[in-house]
Amino acid sequence: QVQLVESGGGLVQAGGSLRLSCVASGRTFSRRAMGWFRQAPGKEREFVVAISSNGGITNYADSVKGRFTISRDNAKNTVYLQMGSLKPEDTAVYYCAARTTGYGTRWYGDYDYWGQGTQVTVSS
Repeated sequence: QVQLVESGGGLVQAGGSLRLSCVASGRTFSRRAMGWFRQAPGKEREFVVAISSNGGITNYADSVKGRFTISRDNAKNTVYLQMGSLKPEDTAVYYCAARTTGYGTRWYGDYDYWGQGTQVTVSS
């Protein structure tokens, strides 16, 4: 059982930056791969990035590669998403997710726990 709480969303102009944080409850955070997904109105949930349990392996969607960076601090039970060079197309609700087993994959069905989401809006 894991509870995830995201923070850091907000309004930003195109080209700006935001850092999202996700704090997890429990004693098993360091054993879990973590991911960020996003969902815009009328669209399916979209993979953004994932990170392995020890932070050694990351997987980025092509649309954010070079602009977003995922990191984690297992001592703080926290995963971060640093977003730069933001575009209006990045506007969505961003969700933090945790797996029970396995690596940081690209499909939302592989993740077992989800946060409530935080809104990111990028204006032109």
